[in-house]
Amino acid sequence: MKKKKEMPKKERPREKLMEKGAKTLSDQELLAVILGRGTQKEDVLSLSKKMIKVIDGIGLDFQAKEIMEMDGIGEAKATLICAAFEFVRRRIKPEGMKIKFPADILPLIRHYGDRKQEHFICVSINGANEVMTVRVVTIGLVNKSQVHPREVFADVISERASAVIVAHNHPSGQLNPSKEDRSITKRLKAAAEILGLNLLDHIIFNTKGYYSFAEKNEI
Repeated sequence: MKKKKEMPKKERPREKLMEKGAKTLSDQELLAVILGRGTQKEDVLSLSKKMIKVIDGIGLDFQAKEIMEMDGIGEAKATLICAAFEFVRRRIKPEGMKIKFPADILPLIRHYGDRKQEHFICVSINGANEVMTVRVVTIGLVNKSQVHPREVFADVISERASAVIVAHNHPSGQLNPSKEDRSITKRLKAAAEILGLNLLDHIIFNTKGYYSFAEKNEI
């Protein structure tokens, strides 16, 4: 992505939001609008891109001190981001969202579809088929995420969930499962059964569509 100053005015995040609406902005652009400006060393879009990686790695329960470890993020920016996330979290929580079909969780994860690395995501479900939490388990290489059942189910067990939906984006744009995708699904299914959990689905997605193992009767 170009630096903000190199963009035509109508393509800049704030102007784009005003003209086309917030839904048309990428995560990087949205965060750039919240930050407002970058630093002497770094453009706001570059800064927001780095911050997204940090937040994705930590999860939505990040603390101001954790993002202040980034170069260029002081107390003012860190507290602004934390306050903005908490404000929205209190009004639009995934917790309690009831799902009828596994693919109902797509609105909660679709914003990861444009990432350049694979993000492996775990959605915890309670006995009433309600979403408890959505978390990024691992962030992989360009087209490969290393996933271990231990990492996927550790928090799921502690929060006493009864079912799980896993998902990951395909940066390549292809939605068909790879040999590794099928292998990981089998490993997670077997581990879930041992732990008394129900693996409802493994969803592969991008910005345009998705592939559901459950809908294909492959899980």
